[in-house]
Amino acid sequence: MTNRPYNPLDKLNIAKSIESEILDRDPAPLSAAGGILGAGVYVIYYVGDFPAYAPVSAGNAGGNLKMPIYIGKAIPKGGRKGGLTADASKGTALADRLGQHASSIDQAENLELDAFFVRHLVVDDVWIPLGENMLIETFKPVWNRAIDGFGNKDPGRRRATQFKSPWDVLHPGRQFAVKLADSTLSPEFLLTRIADYFAGRPLQRLPKAIADQTAAEEAEAEDSADEA
Repeated sequence: MTNRPYNPLDKLNIAKSIESEILDRDPAPLSAAGGILGAGVYVIYYVGDFPAYAPVSAGNAGGNLKMPIYIGKAIPKGGRKGGLTADASKGTALADRLGQHASSIDQAENLELDAFFVRHLVVDDVWIPLGENMLIETFKPVWNRAIDGFGNKDPGRRRATQFKSPWDVLHPGRQFAVKLADSTLSPEFLLTRIADYFAGRPLQRLPKAIADQTAAEEAEAEDSADEA
């Protein structure tokens, strides 16, 4: 207990309010996200039978979706360039981003799109990163923490040093990943990494080339977020 006065505009309290609001929203099939308007944050859930994700499916059993597999954001067009002038209620940033995710899952050879659901919340652009960070810290989804690359976009022309992401190694099938170099990672390595993650054990380090590429792709995704 603290004697400090409650400040509703404290950054943490604002983040918690965003989290509470999105979790109060009804989930919908990820495949039906195409009609969403606006920009904001989203939470994706999995209820399928891919063995490595059994803890996630168990946490979402009976339609009681409580354990996200991935959390992300969609910034309004021009949001990073135009700052506070962007209107988060307009445009199709969320629909576009979720459509990309649905396409990725649909192309994967070992995942079924109908096993994924989503909650979303349209948020004023200045609070979108804060809401995403809060949700990730609360839930620590496996695709945010242990298996990188789900949120990757088509990198365009193949780069000589660009490998398939860990997500593409574990869930092959995305068309754009075919043009990337084979990774030094194996599915077995990644399955062990997932098992260790759910068990609370330290994760095996990614090879330096893969780790460096992942960090670069995350920075690039941030820089190009409003072009999604």
